[in-house]
Amino acid sequence: MIHVVMDEFPFLDSESLSFCEWYYLNHVNAISMDQQTSSFSYIYSYSLQTNVQIKIGSLEGNHLKASKEEILKNYELKFSGLFESECADLMVICRVYSDGVPLCLPVSSSYKAFSTRWNWSEWITLPIMFSHLPRNALLVITIYDCVGASEMRPVGSTTISLFGKRGVFRKGMMDLQVWPFKQADGTSNTSTPGKPQNDDGQMYCLGKLTKKYRSGLMPTVDWLDRLTFREIEVINEREKKNSDFMYLMVEFPEVVINDTSYHIVYYEEEGDDVIPCRTQADIVTIPDTEISLDNLVENKHHKLARSLRSGISDKDAKPNATVRDQLNTIVGYPPTKQLTTEEQDLIWKFRFYLKGSKKASIKFLECVNWKLPAEVRQALDMLAIWEPMDVEDALRLLSPSFQHPSMRKYAVTRLKQASDEDLHLYLLQLVQALRYENFEDINSKYKYLSDLVTSKDTSAMETLSSASTDTTTSVLSTASYNNNAEVMQYYKTIFDNSSDMDLATFLIYRACRNFNLANYFYWYLMVECENCESSTVKQDNSTKNMYLTVRNTFLLLLQNGSTEMQKKYSYLKRQKTFINKLVQLVKNVAREKANRKNKIEHLRSLLKDTETLKFNFSDFEPLPFPLDPTIYIKGIVPDKATLFNSALMPSKLTFISTNYTEYVTIFKHGDDLRQDQLVLQIVTLMDKLLRSENLDLKLTPYRVLAVSIKHGFVQFVKSVPVAEVLKTEGSIQNFFRKHHPNENGPYGISADIMDTYVKSCAGYCVITYLLGVGDRHFDNLLLTTTGKLFHIDFGYILGRDPKPLPPPMKLSKEMVEAMGGVTSEHYHEFRKLCYTAFLHLRRHSNLILNLFTLMVDASVPDIALEPDKAVMKVQDKFRLDLGDEEAVHYLQNLIDMSVTAVMAALVEQLHKFAQYWRT
Repeated sequence: MIHVVMDEFPFLDSESLSFCEWYYLNHVNAISMDQQTSSFSYIYSYSLQTNVQIKIGSLEGNHLKASKEEILKNYELKFSGLFESECADLMVICRVYSDGVPLCLPVSSSYKAFSTRWNWSEWITLPIMFSHLPRNALLVITIYDCVGASEMRPVGSTTISLFGKRGVFRKGMMDLQVWPFKQADGTSNTSTPGKPQNDDGQMYCLGKLTKKYRSGLMPTVDWLDRLTFREIEVINEREKKNSDFMYLMVEFPEVVINDTSYHIVYYEEEGDDVIPCRTQADIVTIPDTEISLDNLVENKHHKLARSLRSGISDKDAKPNATVRDQLNTIVGYPPTKQLTTEEQDLIWKFRFYLKGSKKASIKFLECVNWKLPAEVRQALDMLAIWEPMDVEDALRLLSPSFQHPSMRKYAVTRLKQASDEDLHLYLLQLVQALRYENFEDINSKYKYLSDLVTSKDTSAMETLSSASTDTTTSVLSTASYNNNAEVMQYYKTIFDNSSDMDLATFLIYRACRNFNLANYFYWYLMVECENCESSTVKQDNSTKNMYLTVRNTFLLLLQNGSTEMQKKYSYLKRQKTFINKLVQLVKNVAREKANRKNKIEHLRSLLKDTETLKFNFSDFEPLPFPLDPTIYIKGIVPDKATLFNSALMPSKLTFISTNYTEYVTIFKHGDDLRQDQLVLQIVTLMDKLLRSENLDLKLTPYRVLAVSIKHGFVQFVKSVPVAEVLKTEGSIQNFFRKHHPNENGPYGISADIMDTYVKSCAGYCVITYLLGVGDRHFDNLLLTTTGKLFHIDFGYILGRDPKPLPPPMKLSKEMVEAMGGVTSEHYHEFRKLCYTAFLHLRRHSNLILNLFTLMVDASVPDIALEPDKAVMKVQDKFRLDLGDEEAVHYLQNLIDMSVTAVMAALVEQLHKFAQYWRT
């Protein structure tokens, strides 16, 4: 029997065998006949509707380093992980190929810091199911190391077929040969095979026997098995050490059903069926000239369904249980969902039944054909008895989808119910909605007001020319009074007629009453007027004239209104003068050809100088600050002014208020802040919505105001970038312990600080996910000493990101470690807060989607790229197709993906390299 063994394994001889090896090999051969009668349990691959999983084990062997010649050519190789004294932080990327073509996206191992050996021990789920695998599917594995600021270098690669030569999916562990410094080859004749090309190696043959043993094809002898496996490990270690290759251990999955192990056999469903192939088609495509014309049958059906004669019978129509559920489903549709003809007819038929539902009113109005006068009359009569809709739904009526004047005026009547605080939250979108208003109506009111003011001024001048010197002052005073009285009478007449008020009139009316609204309304209009006049933006004449007319009407009314209104006009005029002078000052500093230190000195000297710009920045008459009109500023502290170290060098200015407190802001020139302004407005809105649900997530919705398409103000919040915290303190916890130590608190930190940190992390993770904020790194995440974490710099939103494969949320291991790790109570609380915030904001999704709908035609960069898809991008994030429980599970997966994202950690390291070389 020993001769049989030697014939099967020619590399062995009796002198090189230990007793255990000799006994074990003969023991294997003795049962070879029994193997033929063993049962073979299998399952077809096409019936497995589950993703393929591969376990990445350890990487062993002698790794090669770059030669001296290569290092001289590329010196950054010296800083690669392979030259470290400890194990480098390598990562493994897996992919499935067939005939040289990738079948799925690559999947990488999670980030892991190694100490003495490379051992991932991680199951990787590939984005392809067993049922979709072809017979010749190859598993292609490449091991990468980070070399420099923007380069990944392959350490080695290997390739193995997923199905063996008999069509059975591989099972168990294998040591794959790694080809150094090569990317994996996914072609049929691969140049990076994982199995040795010659089968005469001890490790390979013993591996085959080990596989048989683990498959249960050999009886177990406990004492002998332990001795034998110990000897096999020694042989494997010796062969790996003497080899020029490294070896990667991988494990293939096992299918176990009812304690029985099954093999996966490749089989294609209906693969044996013969499918006849037709050489000539029976159907020939011809153009239909009537395809774009109206369908006469549908038009007739529509008229019959909406006939006035059906109104009486419809009043008593009651839906059954099935129809009632269908109606509730339709009412719950998101704003972007287009109703089918059948759904529109159903809403119309049961409109009297639905008139008590606020949410149903907007769906009813979407069913109306506004081109048919008879149907419009019915709709308006119906709307008069319908339960008034909420303000957030009324915003939908101001979108370009509703052009009928009655609908837009109805929306204004609903907006009148909003408080000034709520109106401020929607004001940015309401100014954008002005572009969809009827310009003729607005222009006619402006002309009347202008003629009224002009006629009164002319009358006053005629009286003045015939008056004596003594009566000059008296006449001027009387003319001014009469002029103001006439304008105020006009103001009262128009605004008292609330049922016929258009959007522009409404906004002017509310702005005249509240200076906070007047402040932001004025600057929003100024930016739109500048944007329309810009040569880089193509706007139609009606839009240009619309914004100019609304602005002129507003200013004319303030200028000639009551004393309080004239005071508001004076403030706005002085704000404009102040900003013009500030822009001149910043331009003067920018023209200075000097380094940053000298430019700062020049900035401070100009702030002290009253002659160069004919303005005293250190001490001027108090005026409301445009960024926050509740604060009255009266000067800038020159010695505290500075410039940030960036390309545009924005100015950090410290203003003194009338109550002698300091208000620090950043003035940016040459930067369009409209996108940041939109994001911060939505963050402020979401913060209010969450607070209304008694959920305070400690957000920091700092103020941003664009006063031009090229410059604006940003509120300065005293904080430190997370990158600087990690660099100076080592961890976020050390930062908190430094500022708020507490021996009795968690991790030696005050409990309130940890609570604030966890809440703010949860809030911004959910909000930045919903808005698709990109380009997240530790330099645009800031920390305050009170524990608040918040985001800045929103140059990429709605899913745009300059970095490859960004995680769905910015949740790094450093942020999780600050909570105590993934097993801590604080991390579990963080996850609960994320779920709660996500569910709360989903319930207000209609409001957020309506606001983005009104921003579609705004010149916000990331919306202007794909305006037709902008709203859908936000809607997709809410996953409104899922129930609450399903939505929680969905968010759980997103959080897990973000925490384990390897590419995000790699990109963060590359960003550090880039920042290092930049400085």
